[in-house]
Amino acid sequence: QVQLVESGGGLVQPGGSLRLSCAASGTFYSINAMGWYRQAPGKQRELVATITSRGSTNYLDSVKGRFTSSRDNAKNTVYLQMNSLKPEDTAVYYCNVEDVNRSYWGQGTQVTVSS
Repeated sequence: QVQLVESGGGLVQPGGSLRLSCAASGTFYSINAMGWYRQAPGKQRELVATITSRGSTNYLDSVKGRFTSSRDNAKNTVYLQMNSLKPEDTAVYYCNVEDVNRSYWGQGTQVTVSS
């Protein structure tokens, strides 16, 4: 049984930082990419960052230069370091794991950027 456990969300002031973690457990066939999506109230879920098993990354334009994704393949864990946070980054952040056969999602962690 696959399980994705996210941590690290919370309330932070504008300009602050947070680090999200997502630990994936269970049986995977072959993980391709791991990453993060977010969904703000009234908006569609959007891709924030992905990272492949080889370390290639892809970022949403609005977070480039502020967010950094990394992963520990041995632990099936992906991280998202978020710096210079803005109020518009407020959303529920979801971890995603792309296996060969299917996609898995975490339960989501709330990130609120507010003074």
